[in-house]
Parts: sequence; structure tokens; C-alpha cells
Amino acid sequence: MFSYLLHPLFLPVLVTFMAVTALPEYFTAFRAESLRLPYDRLYFRVGVNTILFPMLVVMLSTALGFVSTIHMEKQRDRIIPYVATIIFYFWAFYTFLREGKAPPFFNAFFLGIFLTASICLVANNFIKISMHTTGWGGVIGFFLVLMWGMGLNVSIPLAVILLFTGIAATSRLVLSAHTTWEVYIGLFTGIMAQLVAWWILG
Repeated sequence: MFSYLLHPLFLPVLVTFMAVTALPEYFTAFRAESLRLPYDRLYFRVGVNTILFPMLVVMLSTALGFVSTIHMEKQRDRIIPYVATIIFYFWAFYTFLREGKAPPFFNAFFLGIFLTASICLVANNFIKISMHTTGWGGVIGFFLVLMWGMGLNVSIPLAVILLFTGIAATSRLVLSAHTTWEVYIGLFTGIMAQLVAWWILG
């Protein structure tokens, strides 16, 4: 159950929610564009690119037989979803960057998840990295950017994120979906990709 609730597909929307809630002064342009609810167009935009489109690709690939199951237990099952998410994540990053409305740390987050997906695609030839810990590692990296790069006190939310990361990692190990090594590599990849992205854009 935790593997579904803590699925990495939902994390970009979660990060967006936490960012606009904690730092609304950086997202005034997006609030001004809202239709009915605050930041609804921003949430829709992030959700379509990072949840809807990747899910459609997985379901279509499964229906056509390119992916054996939606759980993507085999490494070859992950190739098409990785390629698709790389495209969607890069498009999200590129459009936010070109518009010039999003703060640098938000742009860096999307560059980070693009880099993460790209690394995972290459590494998939050799090892089945845990996408769950890669995603949660990215969230940890995002908060480290806020703490180290911007000097913000995020100790409490970071502690909560670490707790959820531990639950996600444990659930993958309990289900025997990954080895301990694959879980740790995913965590390291997610964190480092965010730090590198901030180094590039920050």
C-alpha cells in the first residue's frame, strides 16, 4: 500500500504544493493566473506533465505489450517509461525556464528530476534502480537546496520527508522489489541530481 501512496509520480505535485504554500511570494505570477482556486493552473500543468502523461504512456505500453505489467518489475519494462518521463520532465523544465515566471529553485527542481530520469535510463542497462527512493531522494535534495542554497530553515519538513523516504525504502525492501544496494543508489541519485541542478541554475 505504501508503495502506491508514496509513488514517485506524485512527488512533483507534492513539491509544487509545498513550495507555493511555504513560499507564496515567489509564485505571485502563477497565483494571478489562477482560474477558480489559488495556483490551480500551475497544479494542472505540473500534474499533466508529471502524472497524467507518464501514466498514459505506461498504460498504453502495457496494452500494446511493450511493458509486461504496470509494476515494471523487469528492467526492459522501464525503458519506454523512462524515455517518456525524460521528455515530459524536460518540457516542464524548459517551459518554466523560458517563461521566466518561476523562481530559480523551482526551475532547478524540474531540471533535477529530468537529470534523475536520464541517469536512471542509462543505469537501467546495468541495475534496476529504485524509482521510489530516487524520487524521494529528489525531494530531500530539493529541501537541501532550500536550506543550503537559500538559507531557509526547513528542518521540520525535511525531517518529515526523511520519515516518508524511510517508509518508501522499507516498503520496497519488504516487497523484495529491490536490493538494498538499488535502494541506496536511487536515494543518492535523486539527492545529487537536485544539487547539481541547483549548481547549474542557482
